[in-house]
Amino acid sequence: MAATTHSQSRTEPWIAPLARGPLRGDVSLPGSKSLTNRELVLAALADGPSTIHLPLHSRDSALMIAGLRQLGVGIEELEGDNPYGPDLRITPAPMHGDVRLDCGLAGTVMRFLPPLAALAVGPVTVDGDPYARKRPMHAIIQALVDLGVDVTDDGGGAMPFALTGTGSVRGGALTIDASASSQFVSGLLLSAPRFDEGLHLTHVGAHLPSLPHIDMTVDVLRARGVRVDQPAVGEWVVHPGPIAARDVTIEPDLSNAAPFAAAALVAGGTVRIRTWPTSTTQVGADLETLLPLWGATVTRDGDDLVFDGGVGIRGGASLPGLDLDLSRGGELAPALVALAALGAGPTEITGIGHLRGHETDRLAALAADVNRSGGAVQELDDGLRIEPAALHGSDWGAYDDHRMATAGAIVGLVVDGVAVDDIGSTAKTLPQFPELWASLVATGDAWV
Repeated sequence: MAATTHSQSRTEPWIAPLARGPLRGDVSLPGSKSLTNRELVLAALADGPSTIHLPLHSRDSALMIAGLRQLGVGIEELEGDNPYGPDLRITPAPMHGDVRLDCGLAGTVMRFLPPLAALAVGPVTVDGDPYARKRPMHAIIQALVDLGVDVTDDGGGAMPFALTGTGSVRGGALTIDASASSQFVSGLLLSAPRFDEGLHLTHVGAHLPSLPHIDMTVDVLRARGVRVDQPAVGEWVVHPGPIAARDVTIEPDLSNAAPFAAAALVAGGTVRIRTWPTSTTQVGADLETLLPLWGATVTRDGDDLVFDGGVGIRGGASLPGLDLDLSRGGELAPALVALAALGAGPTEITGIGHLRGHETDRLAALAADVNRSGGAVQELDDGLRIEPAALHGSDWGAYDDHRMATAGAIVGLVVDGVAVDDIGSTAKTLPQFPELWASLVATGDAWV
């Protein structure tokens, strides 16, 4: 499938800055999108007010906040010293319909809000960006129908669709095929404690991607006092009952750390990521074991994690070819494909076929961008094969996809003239990316 550009707006291309010397980076990242949006949903359904400290403020979280407010949930911004935005106070309230929920291009919003909206009273329309209407939604729509919710769509299993909530959902036993996205499972589990009979959910598809994201959902549910059993792989039992009000602090987004950590291998030098948790369900934590496969040294220094890339590609290092299965954390694939495209040996990255249904068809988009730059990337049924090639500067499409844009930034560290057409797409999960990246690359200037 050929990648196509589907952005709604364009500014002047962003020319990725070249690294002129080894990095000495020190990066503090805002909160995890995955955790922020899960905690927002649970706080909205809790038995009292909750406070979320250090939440992510980005387009994805703003869409979630707006949707919850439309349904009647009280969300107040609190004064504080978070450099990335205010803490949030969430006060549950009886939820009402007669609203249109704009999900943008956010998978967590389009998969998490419909089960919650089914608990409201009245009609709710669910829609999003034009390209979002191509993203897989059939599993969540069919699940709601099977649970007795009145849902109207055009039969295509996609947005836009409408549902009419009655204030309650029966719950009980349910089977789904979540092969296209683990978010189908998480979206149902998050609202399940409020279903009359809870939920006994069984996945019946051939594979289930991104299991750590489901582990994250189970973890945040249990932290709020919800009983969740897992009788077998691909099976979850959420017992009905209250969701405890809770004050939580959001971890930094470790998936957003991927381009910064990878930069050490490309430009050379070290990149310190501040306040890296010692234990987490975030898939970005896999960077600690993945990047050493390419030669990085990773050490913990107090609360921080330091990635050392030695002299880096810029200094003459060669990155080996690898065979990687990224079924645990496909969202890391764009950054790792960028690394592989700069490597000295062939690399196959598999377990990522489901990325064809993400913000864009990431497999087609990555192949198109790298090949346009002189690379040799071939699509596989379940991944990509990247052959070594001498890359040159070229236009780099973001496709409204934050991770595509940051992949271009990685390549641009050592390839002059990489022109990312929409660096603003990074506002989806990291609005500060251009400034943070410029500051990181500038640390190499002192060595010139």
